[in-house]
Amino acid sequence: MTDPPHMTILFDNEPGIQGLTSQWGFAALIQVADRTILFDTGSNGRVLLTNMAALGIAADSVDLLFLSHPHWDHMGGLDSVLEVNPRASVVLHEGFSKHLIHDLRPLCGELVLVGAEPRPVAPGIYSTGMFASQPPEQALVIEAGGVTAAVSGCAHPGMERIVACAATLLGNKIDWAIGGFHLMHADAAGIANSIRSLQDLGVAYVVPTHCTGDAARAAFRRAFGAHCIDGGVGREIRLVQRQD
Repeated sequence: MTDPPHMTILFDNEPGIQGLTSQWGFAALIQVADRTILFDTGSNGRVLLTNMAALGIAADSVDLLFLSHPHWDHMGGLDSVLEVNPRASVVLHEGFSKHLIHDLRPLCGELVLVGAEPRPVAPGIYSTGMFASQPPEQALVIEAGGVTAAVSGCAHPGMERIVACAATLLGNKIDWAIGGFHLMHADAAGIANSIRSLQDLGVAYVVPTHCTGDAARAAFRRAFGAHCIDGGVGREIRLVQRQD
């Protein structure tokens, strides 16, 4: 069995490790077996690369660059990464600008364009397919090292919908729900419904960060206890197996 996936949050508006820069947006480096994935690129390429350098992570180590949705705070560092690492494959969905898709093709190693249906993008790594949300969004699904995970950028479709899609795709419960949960404007009832839905789906661990909001993060901590892991820029998270 391969080692469990490992994640380092590189860009987040939530503070984490001292000495790194926090700005609005999200990006994470995910190591799955022999693949290094950059999930989203934050809002500022210079800040992203500086944080990576401070953590001892080389941008040219990235094999696969996965963009969740076409908002500035998730794709702002795209050019900066590809300038350093033009061999990386890029995974977009059909909801991105056709002009961007066209212009990116000669700037990266391979451009993978995802439609509405889930699909594999590498061994043990999948896209949920493009949800018809506003904006359209895809999420990353991982099945490796005895662990399953769903990673969202902002979860505009709803984190519970993303997890349900991932569970159907893999035919298994999703151990980890990670990323922006987009609950910063939700009321207490909406937050409680999201928590209850994820619990009903069998999620064991959550990492709610970025656009989740203070009230929702506090509610997830109360509901999941030690299985609610803090995000924040620089945070390293080993995706351990569930302990059922």
